[in-house]
Amino acid sequence: MAPTLDWRPTPPSQRLRTGRIPTIMGSLDPGALQMIRSSLVSRLLVAAALALAFGAASAQSLPVNVTASGNQATVVIGSPSAPLADVTLKFEDASNLSASSLGVSAELVSLTDPALLARLPDVSLIQLNGTFPLLLTIEPPALGGLRFRDSGRIEIHTHALTYSLGSSFRLFKAPVGGPFRDITDEIAQGSVRARGTYGGFSQFLVVADVRSTSSVIATKITALRGLIAALPLSERGAFTAQLDQAESAIAAADYASALSSIDTIRARAESRGGMFFANEWRATRDADNLAGELIAGAATLRFSVAYLRDFGQ
Repeated sequence: MAPTLDWRPTPPSQRLRTGRIPTIMGSLDPGALQMIRSSLVSRLLVAAALALAFGAASAQSLPVNVTASGNQATVVIGSPSAPLADVTLKFEDASNLSASSLGVSAELVSLTDPALLARLPDVSLIQLNGTFPLLLTIEPPALGGLRFRDSGRIEIHTHALTYSLGSSFRLFKAPVGGPFRDITDEIAQGSVRARGTYGGFSQFLVVADVRSTSSVIATKITALRGLIAALPLSERGAFTAQLDQAESAIAAADYASALSSIDTIRARAESRGGMFFANEWRATRDADNLAGELIAGAATLRFSVAYLRDFGQ
């Protein structure tokens, strides 16, 4: 789940030897060679689009094409012939979902923008990638009527980044103008698909994050404790007990038990939300979707614990 520009050194076993590339290419069938050429052309088009955008100050905002139906919306960002990214939003139970009710916009940002960098948890260890400096904003208008229950899932897919196993790419989310935090629950190939679960909106970045996994886990546990503290008093004990068990299991490197406790937190939020605490997000911002945020917090904590198990710090 390390891109070419990742700061972590690539293990020798994963490196290609330059001298062998012609031999490898020569052994591929014509169909495979065509796939490689198509991928390279796609990335060159994306790079050209970025160069043009940064070449003119008025081109920082990017065109978006939004379609929505039922519980799903898709967003194509950039030129339709060579998009910079496509985004998929899936909801468990949405009402009044439409292109206009989502309020989507996208822009290319400066890698040295002090206001943006100040919103990252650790600017020395978290960095935007020069080939994909995209800020996606989803800020549904209050009068648009959008609402959804529990949680949703977002995927940002781009060919501007390169996937490799154990990647340090992460999906970050923030309220408009507020601090960013890691919400990643999966980094998949094709070329890079950054996925996360959300209980609300609104701004998203894909970054390279090389903080220690243990410190990231500690931050996510603290965030979950804050959400649990906002629950009715009668609900806090069971959630706290499961989170305590997960934290102790992580410290003991008992990842199976830790993941089991995290899954229990998510399942409990799903089953008790709506009856014992709020489980709906509304564009009017008159309610806190505690169930959705707990589900999202458990999902991203699960990702980090699994990453620690599979790849270490």
